[in-house]
Amino acid sequence: MKTKILVLTSTFPRWRNDSDPPFVYNLSKRLTSHFDVYVHAPHFPGAETDESMDGIQIHRFRYFFASWEKLAGSTGILPTLRGNKLYYVLIPFFLLSQFFSLLFLINKIRPDIIHAHWIIPQGLVAVLVRFFYPVPVVVTAHGADLFGLQGRLFQTLKRFTLQRVQGCTVVSRPMAKIVEDLIPTGFKQQIKTTIIPMGVDATVFSPAGKDPSIREQLSIHGLFLLYVGRLTEKKGVRYLIDAMSLLIEDQPDAKLLIIGKGELEVELKEHVRNLGLSQQVYFAGSIPNSRLPVYYASADIFVGPSIEIGSGDREGFGLTFIEAAMSGCLIIGTDSGGIVDIITDKETGLLISEKDSKAIADCIMFAVRHEQKAACIRARGRQKCIDQFDWKVIAGKYNDFLSSLLQ
Repeated sequence: MKTKILVLTSTFPRWRNDSDPPFVYNLSKRLTSHFDVYVHAPHFPGAETDESMDGIQIHRFRYFFASWEKLAGSTGILPTLRGNKLYYVLIPFFLLSQFFSLLFLINKIRPDIIHAHWIIPQGLVAVLVRFFYPVPVVVTAHGADLFGLQGRLFQTLKRFTLQRVQGCTVVSRPMAKIVEDLIPTGFKQQIKTTIIPMGVDATVFSPAGKDPSIREQLSIHGLFLLYVGRLTEKKGVRYLIDAMSLLIEDQPDAKLLIIGKGELEVELKEHVRNLGLSQQVYFAGSIPNSRLPVYYASADIFVGPSIEIGSGDREGFGLTFIEAAMSGCLIIGTDSGGIVDIITDKETGLLISEKDSKAIADCIMFAVRHEQKAACIRARGRQKCIDQFDWKVIAGKYNDFLSSLLQ
């Protein structure tokens, strides 16, 4: 009989071919070879409350009237709260429902270990449940929980949680230092900590997926630039749009495709119109994850201009950079958060300071003017991502880490 693992998350596909980030689903699917995997996630309008997906048993807990259950899903919890303050009303219902629903599910399935994604709220709820069911807890921090939740109360809650888990993983080196500082000296020997990022399937994200019809559909006859991600403040998309206004002076046929949705969508579209870039910048909205590889493989350069925002939130890792690099794109990113674990400047990509539109435009022009150098950087970036971030590597690390805690 396989060991039972219960995965707690607030980001999980709501249905098949969803556009929500699939990293927790992808990891859970690969853990099914060693574990019986159960997922506990919040409900979203239109999603099933209980279903099986690729060997994963999924339970989505209800926490309010169905039409209002949008605190998690489509965008992250923090961006949703920033976009509409009314959703703060749902937080007590969300947390209480998550707690009691989790108690019920644990009593039903009797898991051997809990894997909570994000320290707050999933990790916190998991350690509170341990007062009733002493199940070992592993928590994975993804970025927003460490970078975005500041202030005395949140710091106290994070310390409370980390002191009571048996293991902790983070997805990047900058996050490891923060976790180390949060765990009191007396607890460091009791808690296994390690860096394990989320992975990408190199057989899915590959240059072989290139499709010339994508360029034809978008009427792209020159440089094809791509951004994929949520349209939220910390992604810094506005700086990429500003860079386009500089770039087209030298590359008038260059086009930028923006894939994703978020609370800044209307504002960013208006900004494009005001700059007169409606013929150079396209908004594709949300695209199912299964369709993303063809866009990556067909683009020339992927740009992720992430920034640190006022709350301290910044990029935890940057999975889209890996998807792009594996697909054959040259990747350009900022020295913000975990992006530095992926990009070494002029070795595996091009790294710039944040909030610098001119630097973005200059990097793109460097790639245009130095094709051979850009090709070498592109090749090294792809190979690094395959060697270090392919799911075969990452899933093996998670299997070993979780199994070691049970032993």
